[in-house]
Amino acid sequence: MLVNHAPLMVAERFKVLEALFPGRIDLGLGRAPGTDPVTAYALRRRQEAREGDDFLERFQELILLERGGFPPEHPFRNVHAVPSDVALPPIWLLGSSGYSAELAAAVGMGFAFAHHFADHDAASAMLSYRTHFRPSEALPQPRAILAVAAIAADSDAEAERIAASADLHFVRRAKGEFVPLASPEEAAAYPYAPVDRQRIARQRERVVVGNIDRVTARLLALVEATRADELMITTMVYDHAARRHSYELLAEAFDLPSAA
Repeated sequence: MLVNHAPLMVAERFKVLEALFPGRIDLGLGRAPGTDPVTAYALRRRQEAREGDDFLERFQELILLERGGFPPEHPFRNVHAVPSDVALPPIWLLGSSGYSAELAAAVGMGFAFAHHFADHDAASAMLSYRTHFRPSEALPQPRAILAVAAIAADSDAEAERIAASADLHFVRRAKGEFVPLASPEEAAAYPYAPVDRQRIARQRERVVVGNIDRVTARLLALVEATRADELMITTMVYDHAARRHSYELLAEAFDLPSAA
């Protein structure tokens, strides 16, 4: 979340990561605070106070630091992010709206769309990104990631059972309750109000839940509609073994090589 951090700090952190793990790091830049207003204030309060959205200014500063692009008279001309002999990893602009897609296209960067919580239509945003993409020094062709919430299990019933934790988590966040993920048993016993059920129903439109055949079919349909180059899957499941099994099922369905 670039608005929370000094561009120089972001550059140095990700250069160190790239040095430690070459070719395995991506730098995703978000425009939103990514948290509640009080926490956002605590993150930023010792930085210079700014009015409005200064994401573009910070983004430009990050790129100029990387490319040594400040003019000779600029005070940052001799500022260098270290390690200076390591390039920044690939940059992706994160977004959940049409504006984010247009911005990523205009600056010629990769685009990652947050389907797992966005109200905006994913296909509309990602196709707009491709249509308006301007090639840049960093990226000659558009490249887009679709981030999707998916929960797979051996049966629809089991997938629904373990997905109850995510349902309750969404309900609680809507009420400003930021607490650890509840177990499926706690979620099943929760006294949901009608408005909670409505919120769950809306959120479930963005979550892919079911046996692996059902999940794979829906994910492939999303890829076709959005022309995504990559899928990024987040699986909000209480039990680690169940979460890992969901990823294993997806990895096998998409014929991904084993890490082992």
